[in-house]
Amino acid sequence: MRRLAASTLALALAAGSAQARPVQFAAEAPRAGAVVLPLASEADLATRGAALDPAVREAVRRALTAARFEYKTGKMLNLRGLGGYEQIVVLGAAGAQAPAALQDLGGLARRETADADGAVAVMAEGLDAAELAIGAELGGYAYPGLKAPEKRKPSQAPLVIVGGQAAQARAAFDSRGAALAEGVRLTRDLISEPSNIKTPQWFADRTREAFRGVPGVTVEVFDEAELARRGMNAILSVGMGSTRPPRLVIVEYKGPGATGRPVVITGKGITFDAGGVSIKPAAGMWRMRTDMSGAAAAMGTVLSLAKSRAPVHVVAVGAMAENMPGGGAARPGDVVRAYGGKSMERINTDAEGRVVLADAIAYSDERWKPAALFSVATLTGAVGTALGDDYAGLFSRHDGLAAQVQTAAATSGEAVWRLPLHASLAEDLKSPVADIRDVVEGGGAGASVGAHVIGFFADPATPWAHLDIAAVAWSNEAQPTAPKGARGWGVRLLDRFVRDFDPARVN
Repeated sequence: MRRLAASTLALALAAGSAQARPVQFAAEAPRAGAVVLPLASEADLATRGAALDPAVREAVRRALTAARFEYKTGKMLNLRGLGGYEQIVVLGAAGAQAPAALQDLGGLARRETADADGAVAVMAEGLDAAELAIGAELGGYAYPGLKAPEKRKPSQAPLVIVGGQAAQARAAFDSRGAALAEGVRLTRDLISEPSNIKTPQWFADRTREAFRGVPGVTVEVFDEAELARRGMNAILSVGMGSTRPPRLVIVEYKGPGATGRPVVITGKGITFDAGGVSIKPAAGMWRMRTDMSGAAAAMGTVLSLAKSRAPVHVVAVGAMAENMPGGGAARPGDVVRAYGGKSMERINTDAEGRVVLADAIAYSDERWKPAALFSVATLTGAVGTALGDDYAGLFSRHDGLAAQVQTAAATSGEAVWRLPLHASLAEDLKSPVADIRDVVEGGGAGASVGAHVIGFFADPATPWAHLDIAAVAWSNEAQPTAPKGARGWGVRLLDRFVRDFDPARVN
């Protein structure tokens, strides 16, 4: 199969990642199928289990007592054979009022009833049904992939969020939640695609398709000739070892009533990272197809905001390249001049993320004079050593901006931990032949070093923040709102940030 045909096939498959079990809202529960009861205490059974037959409700109560059920979030009890229902699932819901906690409940409800043939009723009286629905949509994600079709088709019966305010919940979900789930799904699809198909040009084509017909959106793609014309030699340097040339993918959305300078989100977009001449070990290299998770998150965020018609101005910039050790590849010790004129000595070609982002950051800063400028990247293993897989690393020179990111993180459930940018890093990264080096020889604080290099290419006065998502972009085990694999991390956080952003509070 020719490469063009393979790309076309993959594009069609990736675009078809619809959810098998649709999410609906209703004031009354179906009388068959499966039931999910989110309970913060035994007293909730009387309200959220009111639609159950009294004998069934009493059987559930006895089962909870016998199991000494704890009503904490994350606890569950799965009951079968009661009152003709396929299953009744009790989920601990104590303290589950924040959006992220409610989304986790929705995701668990979807996951624990995945094998039910009939409708699934989530009894949500008194809970934010729209947030539960977002979680159910996210929890039901499955990468469309390239596998042969399964013999057992997923159920098409709905997952129904049941509560007295069904119409209002539907409206709230339609106004924001559905678009947010779509943005996360796009991000996961982009990350999961194998790299024999996922080239920089494929990413550009897939992005155009995702935004086709969305009001207020413009899409630009710079090919290698345009990158050279504009002096974006850093991105070109990273792509020299590959037969698949780099691209810069730009999506700009200006919503109704939006004024002022935009928030710009630049993302590392390495469609495969072999390390270049500084080649990586073979073990685990397959996961380097995910090294464009930052660019994917940037695109998913803007899709969420644009599809929900948010009154904001936001730009996503994906710095796309493939980092391979071909005959034309960059060498350790090479010097490249990035957009705007600053030069970088490349000591380690496996530190390519900060290199492509140098062009993206410098160009974005000059073109848009952003109210806030982000870099998002699977940048360093060091951030995982420091923080594990519970937090992304947050870096910023602007305390007010960092505080707004931390607030959005707490609300969205995508946690960050702020790490330092010490003044000594400038001395550590001095080069005898260029304005800066890409790494500190002999080690150093790897995550902070990478962030400092990226920030070097932004005007110090520009409110800039960097998110190192290397340890959170992919999960080896299922999460309540994500299966094993690509998490789509960053879309919920950045969507929340942009909606709530106050440019007066960045310093």
